[in-house]
Formats: sequence, structure tokens, C-alpha cells
Amino acid sequence: MKNVTDSFISLIYLPSAEGFGLNTNILETNIINLSVVLGVLIYFGKGVLSNLLDNRKQKILSTIQNCEELCKGAANQLEQARVRLREIEMRAREIRVNGYSQIQQEKEYLIDVASVNLKQLENLKNETVHFEQQRVIEQVRQQISRQAVQRALRTLNSRLNHELHLRTIEHNIDLLLAMKNITD
Repeated sequence: MKNVTDSFISLIYLPSAEGFGLNTNILETNIINLSVVLGVLIYFGKGVLSNLLDNRKQKILSTIQNCEELCKGAANQLEQARVRLREIEMRAREIRVNGYSQIQQEKEYLIDVASVNLKQLENLKNETVHFEQQRVIEQVRQQISRQAVQRALRTLNSRLNHELHLRTIEHNIDLLLAMKNITD
């Protein structure tokens, strides 16, 4: 402080011939007026400035607190999203495993159904073949029977004369009479 005072004193005593100097007339320089204005500003401005700084400090603190709360909320939401993601991934794995097992079951079921259908078709084919065999055998029997009857008729016609014909008729009549007597 002594150095500052010495500097002002040395400026006051500078010769005015050099062109630079300090005006020592207090009334002309308004040092008192400036001191009073500065004192009033400091006295009254101190409270206003203090209030402005306190308000600004409170706003900054509330903004920081809001940001921290938002950050915590976002962290909670992120954690919840991660938990939900893990649950969804587990569910997806379960669905995938169940899907594979269901596909395997469906595959086995279709193979079983195809096997049953194949057996039914095989049985139906065998029955159809057997039926056709029986039909062909019956046709062959009928044809053989017709041929046998035709051959027998030709043989009978070639060997049958009038006398043999009469004896056959009499024999059949006697058989019919005997059957009638038995039933009466």
C-alpha cells in the first residue's frame, strides 16, 4: 500500500512543464463525487448483486438437480429396458426351442400319417388285386362251365337218339313222382 501512495505523491509533484501531471484540486476532479457514487453503488448494489448471484446460483442448482433426476430416471428406464430385453430374448429362445420341437413333432406326425396312408393304400391295392383275381376266376369258371355245358350238349345231341331221350324223360318223371310221394 505504501508503494501505491508513494506513486501518487510522485505524480503530484511532477513539474507541469512536461505536459503531464495530476490535478490536485479536489473540486475540479470530482474525486469526492466519484467516491460517494462508488460508495452508494457498493453499499446498495452489494445486496442487489448478492441477490442476483443467489438467484442465479439457485437456478443453476435446481437445473443440476433436475438433470440428475432426469439422469437417474433415464438410468432406471435403461435398466428396465435391459431387463425387458433379457426377458424377450429368453422368450424368443423358448419360442425357438418350442418351434423346433413342434416342427419335429409335426414331422413325426406327418411321417406317421403318411405311413398309415401308405399301409391303407397297400391294403386297398391288395384287396383290389384279390377282388380282380376273384372276378377273373369267376369269369373263367363261368366260361369253362358254358364250354362244358356246350360240349355236353353237343355230346348228348350226337349220342342221344329218340329212344334214349324217352327213357331219360321217363326216369325224370319217376324221380319227380317219388319226391312227391315222400313229401305227402
